[in-house]
Amino acid sequence: MHELSVCLGLIGQVESIATEHNARAVDKIIVRIGPLSGVEIPLLRQAYTLACAGTIAENAELVTETQAVRVTCETCGVESDAQINRLVCGACGDYRTRLVSGDEMILESVELDLNINDATRDVM
Repeated sequence: MHELSVCLGLIGQVESIATEHNARAVDKIIVRIGPLSGVEIPLLRQAYTLACAGTIAENAELVTETQAVRVTCETCGVESDAQINRLVCGACGDYRTRLVSGDEMILESVELDLNINDATRDVM
C-alpha cells in the first residue's frame, strides 16, 4: 500500500509548516486528489491514521477534495472536463489532448493551532 508512504510524506510537509509557524498542534489538513493520481482515498484515510500517530498532526482531521480531470485540446485549443478513461476534447471530440489536471495530490491547506490557551487558529 503506497498510500502509507504518501501519508508519511504529507505528514512531513505538515510538520515543516507547523514548525515554521511555531504551531502547538494541527487541527485540519485539506488535500485535493485527482482520480488519475494513483491514490485511493479510502486507503489514504486508513494510512493517515497510522502516519499521524505521535506527530503534531495526531488529532488533525483529514479532509479530501476530488480534483476534476481536465484536458486541453491540441487541435482546437479548448480546455474541458474529461472522463477518467476517455481523455478526449469536450468541444470537438479529438483524442489529441494534454492533461491539465486530475493526476495530482495537492496539500491545499493546513489549519494550525498557534496557541491552545487563546484558541488562536491560522490557516495556511
